[in-house]
Amino acid sequence: MKLNIPRHYAYLALISVVLLIFVLVFSFTALIPMGKEYRLKKNILKNEVAKLKKYQNFHDETLATLKDLQTKNRHIIEAFDKPFDPQRFVKKHKLYFSQLSVTKINKDKDTKGFATYKVDTTSQINSPTNFYDFLDSVNKSDWIIEINFPIDFQREGELIKSSFTMKVYANNKESNSTASASPAK
Repeated sequence: MKLNIPRHYAYLALISVVLLIFVLVFSFTALIPMGKEYRLKKNILKNEVAKLKKYQNFHDETLATLKDLQTKNRHIIEAFDKPFDPQRFVKKHKLYFSQLSVTKINKDKDTKGFATYKVDTTSQINSPTNFYDFLDSVNKSDWIIEINFPIDFQREGELIKSSFTMKVYANNKESNSTASASPAK
């Protein structure tokens, strides 16, 4: 018994069998192992996306807090960036005293980055209330100033002389520019 199959059907069947064998070999050698690797990488990516969301939320909360603090403390930030002018300080606060002098003291190791000034005042008053008004005025000034205690009051007749030191906190742009320009150790 002889099968009578046309030649083009035989070629078509042979090509189909070869393609089926190629697809099976390709599936078992390439696709299935890559599928396992794909699932592993998908799980790793899922974990990384979760971490990214966590850090993004933290970043957003921190940024919101920063912006809120910047708006609430705008006056302090601006005062920190303003350079201190001793002549302007004397001119602004001279009305509290009959004599006011400000002299800069050389930088100490303890006051790195901050300027220290010695302030000598003379007032023609019976009580130090003008001095306390001066302290209130300093708190509302354009600079961030720390008055160091003790404050030395000496009475000479109708005059009260006072002497104290103060630190002026300001962003020292010169030291920042040199620090950023110097190579890291």
